Amino acid sequence: MATISQRPKLVTVFGGSGFVGRHVVQALTRRGYRVRVACRNPNTAVHVQPLGNMGQVHTVQANLRYRWSIDRAVEGADHVINLVGILYESGRQRFDAVQNFGARAVAEAARAAGAGLTQASAIGADLNSPAAYGRTKAEGEQAVLETVKNANIIRPSIIFGPEDSFFNRFAGMARFSPFLPLIGGGHTKFQLVYVGDVAEAYARAVDGALKPGVTYELGGPQVLTFRECMEEMLEVINRKRLLVSIPWPIARLQGRILGMLPKPLITLDQVRMLEVDNVVSEEAKERGHTLEGLGIARHSIHAILPTYLWTYRPAGQFTLPQA
Repeated sequence: MATISQRPKLVTVFGGSGFVGRHVVQALTRRGYRVRVACRNPNTAVHVQPLGNMGQVHTVQANLRYRWSIDRAVEGADHVINLVGILYESGRQRFDAVQNFGARAVAEAARAAGAGLTQASAIGADLNSPAAYGRTKAEGEQAVLETVKNANIIRPSIIFGPEDSFFNRFAGMARFSPFLPLIGGGHTKFQLVYVGDVAEAYARAVDGALKPGVTYELGGPQVLTFRECMEEMLEVINRKRLLVSIPWPIARLQGRILGMLPKPLITLDQVRMLEVDNVVSEEAKERGHTLEGLGIARHSIHAILPTYLWTYRPAGQFTLPQA
């Protein structure tokens, strides 16, 4: 009888059923890794199982508020990836609980299991950030590195790709609204990064290609202002819309009011995050702690947006290109 002398690594991915998580799972399965997707409701995560071969991907229930579920999800894993994060607070999903205490709990479980750890953060994470999102992301980073000193932190800029919550949101608005808002005049700079490139970085962390204990900042090949992003999106979907500047004081007021909705279009915390440019730091570039430093080809929005935003064109895929 033939025996298997070496089993593929088992990787537990918290938040593996989400937008970024699905791409990370696929990048891992292509390398032959076994993947355990840990999420709050496995019944709604069956879509990740076809991303690998039969039995290569399976889901388990886990909630970062309950330590026992984290320990169970990490048991036997060789590496742990924590992608869980929230853009706004809702119910018991609070910034501190998810992005700070939750990150520490995952790190403690990974340390107890002897597994490697990669923690998702974001450009803009700062202990002195005016936004709770940025502060708790930084506190989560600190908690992770205090617990697992050789863990990797990955800070992407705004991530775009199929099912993203950035271009899809504004393209959806452009279907019905005669104008699109430019928060703060649209001068904030972004270095949007393709989700496939981000997923490759996580997979390389599992490969052991990233330097231990190092924070990597991921950005795409272009730095664009908010206005330029909207102009690019409108060109792709072949629609003309008025871009209306929203001064910061009015944007903050709108954030306070809209933030009270169950699924807000924007919150005060998000407005505060938009007041700061979201680009890769010069320090990360100099040290090679970037996609370019990892040798990962960066995809531009010019190449990727038409592959999924065509659905927002007036006649979908049948819309003729602009002259």
